[in-house]
Amino acid sequence: MKEIISQINKSIKKYNLIKSGDKIAVGVSGGKDSLVLLTALAQYKKYSKIKFEIIAITVDQTNGKTDYMPLKNYCKTLGVKYYKENSEIFDIVFNIRKEKNPCSLCSKMRRGLLNSTAKKLGCNKAALAHNQDDLIETFLLSLIYESRLSTFKPITYLSKIGLTVIRPLIFTPEDIIKLKCKNMPIIENICPVNHKTKREEIKNVLKILEKINKKIKNQIFNAIISPERYNLFDNLLKNSD
Repeated sequence: MKEIISQINKSIKKYNLIKSGDKIAVGVSGGKDSLVLLTALAQYKKYSKIKFEIIAITVDQTNGKTDYMPLKNYCKTLGVKYYKENSEIFDIVFNIRKEKNPCSLCSKMRRGLLNSTAKKLGCNKAALAHNQDDLIETFLLSLIYESRLSTFKPITYLSKIGLTVIRPLIFTPEDIIKLKCKNMPIIENICPVNHKTKREEIKNVLKILEKINKKIKNQIFNAIISPERYNLFDNLLKNSD
């Protein structure tokens, strides 16, 4: 976990993600990324000079039908408060609206509920577990399917709700996360379109490109974030405060 904590520390310092006095809601779905983020932040908090508070929030899309007790128990071992917010997102997306392309609506509803719950619990920031691979894949999704050079930012202020969204795993590759999530209470993803999305197609494209250039993901990542290269990332960051 030391490597991931070091990468989180780098992102916090580079993009000023966390300040003393912050109360941060960590979105915990039960997937490997969110559990690793929660664990790393809990450990980082112990030795950091920055005094901040974290609380774990799970948005239960099945309205109480999924057993999240393992997450609650795991949070106790970390010394982190745990809160679960029930919702009918799964039923709305797949049974009522029967969305053919459900990812966008599902993501929007989940984040909206996470953000509103975070505000209700007195948080001023919400931490999402998007990692380095997610950044690259989002960039390629926008490029290939939307004809845009765009991706998410490490820090975004949502003025309508008064909440700042941060992504501390921005420098952490997914491969490292997979190595560090052993013995964590991973909750099975019940989404019927899991591994059948355009994002999965992009993952496969990257695997093909890696056969040509093993460092392809690192090259793309540096093209997005490095200030000496022409890109949109730095211009976007200027508007993040």
